[in-house]
Amino acid sequence: MKLHREYPHLEFIKKWDFTKRGLIVIGQCISLIKSINNTPIMPTHYTELMNVALKKGAQSTTAIEGNTLSDDEISNLIEGKKLPDSLEYQGIEVQNILDAFNELLRDTVYENKEQLITPELLLRFHKLVGKNLGEHFAAIPGHFRNSDVIVGNYRCPDYRDVPILVNKYCEFLRTEFKYESGEQQFSDVFIEAIVAHLYLEWIHPFGDGNGRTGRLVEFYILSRGCNPDITLHILSNHYNATRAEYYRQIDKAFQKRDLSEFIEYALIGFRDGLQKTLEKIQSSQLIMTWQKYIYDKFDGVEMGQKEVFKRKRKFALQVPIDKKFTIEEIPSLNIELARLYSNISERTLLRDIEELMSLDILIKDANYYSANISTVKQMIAKRKGVSFI
Repeated sequence: MKLHREYPHLEFIKKWDFTKRGLIVIGQCISLIKSINNTPIMPTHYTELMNVALKKGAQSTTAIEGNTLSDDEISNLIEGKKLPDSLEYQGIEVQNILDAFNELLRDTVYENKEQLITPELLLRFHKLVGKNLGEHFAAIPGHFRNSDVIVGNYRCPDYRDVPILVNKYCEFLRTEFKYESGEQQFSDVFIEAIVAHLYLEWIHPFGDGNGRTGRLVEFYILSRGCNPDITLHILSNHYNATRAEYYRQIDKAFQKRDLSEFIEYALIGFRDGLQKTLEKIQSSQLIMTWQKYIYDKFDGVEMGQKEVFKRKRKFALQVPIDKKFTIEEIPSLNIELARLYSNISERTLLRDIEELMSLDILIKDANYYSANISTVKQMIAKRKGVSFI
């Protein structure tokens, strides 16, 4: 079928290249993802990271479109608490994205139901985005638009051309990125996710919800391509955190008919988000190593009174590794320590501290105590102080 208008920015041919910096960033992304994939995470820390990823991802992808729910309000929503009536529709917007994330994770991670990007899949994603929003959603969920629209200064394609352009878009992703044939390189996964998102914004196939649908496509391609589930929200976070630059880069790519700078902008944000995620995982690893160190130290201690032994060990395990404290502050450091020493005299507490210091678990500086975490950090391989990022 013949298009009703010409769209020079939607020729669906490869229109990007990589600078030296861009190639380095791609390599860094691959290296960081390998590190994340190969590093065990404590179950409690994994659950925390996953909850943050889903919540932040849902907040970011809706905030770009004007949703104003705060972290606390989204936490309340997740916990099943009712939002004020004036915010109810915003809660539905966020809940729709959370539900979509979980559905896509189920498809890709748990049930291995990955598929190509097709018109039917796009309509399914759009239906998830617009579910139960009624008049707050200016489109029929799961249907392409049936009228022309202008977004800012951008005149979107003729609505009659949408089905043709969507078919061309899906065919382009299939042939350019070779997921179906199994020839897709890992670096191609990042590029496909970013390109798919940007081209969908330009086609603007729906009356509303195009940005959210595009970011679901991005999420899906990253997950389908074996990226760790705790990282799939990072691009949406980056776009939201740099919103003015995000729109500037989209417009720049449109004006130049070249996606190179937008891809590099997105990859830099992806890399930085991966780095932060890895640092959180490494912090979890440090805690695991610290706890193993404590257990090893107590293995060489005579049991004596069982309850006293357990109290001292629990004290050591509950001490925060990143905070200095006075003896008076110990019961207020966390609930477990408050319970542990609620009926214990200060003299007994001092004896416990002295024993932990003799085991090199605690150290003292003036009137402050802290975990002797340097003993664990000495186990890290030595290297010169060079930044790899």
